[in-house]
Formats: sequence, C-alpha cells, structure tokens
Amino acid sequence: MAEFAKGDHCLLTDGKGRKFLLTLDPGSVFHFHNGMVAHDDIIGRPQGSVVKSSLGGRLVAVQPRLADYILNMKRGAQVVYPKDIGPILVWGDIGPDMTVLEAGTGSGALTMALLRAVGPGGRVVSVERRDDHAEHARRALEAYLLGLPPNLELRVGEVADQVADVGPDRLVLDLPEPFGVVEAAAESLPSGAIWVSYVPTIPQVQQTTEALRAAGCFAEISNFEVMHREWNIDGRSVRPDHRMVGHTGFITVARKIDPA
Repeated sequence: MAEFAKGDHCLLTDGKGRKFLLTLDPGSVFHFHNGMVAHDDIIGRPQGSVVKSSLGGRLVAVQPRLADYILNMKRGAQVVYPKDIGPILVWGDIGPDMTVLEAGTGSGALTMALLRAVGPGGRVVSVERRDDHAEHARRALEAYLLGLPPNLELRVGEVADQVADVGPDRLVLDLPEPFGVVEAAAESLPSGAIWVSYVPTIPQVQQTTEALRAAGCFAEISNFEVMHREWNIDGRSVRPDHRMVGHTGFITVARKIDPA
C-alpha cells in the first residue's frame, strides 16, 4: 500500500463528511475546528489511514481523486464541474497522444483532466485572455502537477488567433462567446477534428449552433446538459437525495468535415 510522502496531496475527511485538502509539507500543521494535525503525523502512513487531531477528532487521510481536488481547490474563475468534465472528455473523444487546444484556462480544472487524457505523448495548449486568471491557473496547475510538464503550454490571448498555429485534433472552449471562434475553427481545424464548447445559457448555445451550421463544414452537431443526483441507501430506505447538482452548463459537440 502506498504511503504518503512529502509533497503529496492529501484529502482529510471528518466524521461529518467535511473535506480538507492539503499538500504535505514536513513541519507544517493543519488547523481546523477540532484541533490540529501535524503533517508529519500523516507523512509515512498508508493512504486510507485514520489520523487523530489534538482534540481527539478522527479524520480519514486519502489521496484525492481528480474530482476531489477540483471541488476542494482554491478557485479564481469558476471551475468546470467533474460531472461535465467526464462527458467533455468522452463526447470530445479526447485520448492519448492527441493535441488539444483549450480556452479559457480559468482555474485550470479542465486543463488537469485534459493533460491526464492525452498522456505524456499528447499536447495541451491552453489559452486565457485575462492575465489575472492566467496567473491563478498557472499557480493552481503548478500546485497540482508539482510543476508544469513539458507537454503543457499556457498562453495569454485570443484562442481564435491560435487555431492555425496549433492545428489541434480537439478544440475545447469554455468561453462566453465560442461562436466567435467558429470562423477560425472552420479555416484551420483539420478534417475530422472535434469541437467541444461549454456555455451556461441557451442563447449562447443557439448562437454557437447556428454559427457551426452556417460554416458549412461541421457535422454531427449536438447539444446537451448533464444532471448529477446521488441516492441514499440505508436498509429499506432507498431514496434520491433532496439536493442535486443540476444545471451548470450546456455542452456542444461537433465534428469538422471536408464538405468537398
């Protein structure tokens, strides 16, 4: 069983399900409502161990999943939620050794997932138009990845200006006006490339879909949203949770074709 080491990410969960995200640093101390826990008391212990705080609180220490990290990390811009990241990767057919052009970088959550999907043989170029968001994303990615890998490039500017230069297999857009990128995508995406965009409102979806259709070189255009509802299972009591992660955004997927 893997043991925690210096620099590892660690997720602590208390008896009420509250979660706390740490990066283990010898000599540091984690403080919370039920006392404190020295990082040295976690380092060297197996993942899944129960640790006790100075006031007797019990916490389970595990390595965070990517979903855990995204939901508990410090944010700048709004993150893309895990329930949407999964469909973006699957319906965008994003896999090993591909080149992905992403915009905007935001808080870096989707960038983390894209890097994992393309693997060390792939390439991710992420573009952010705002300097402050770009700097926050850089710090978040450096913290999660323990430095920036050579197959990740962070750029500041307009993604429409980058499509021809990158020539990506996949174009992934988390922008308020993805329809403004359609012309550049139509001109520079290779045939067979896939477009994925993510927006919060129906007017944005409508404008994007109309722009893709008008371009005359995109097929298999589809729009959908994803809901996430958990269920409580306790003996004979089986019921859906009273709360759910409902609407967060609409996903639009299309394939670039050669109309000739």
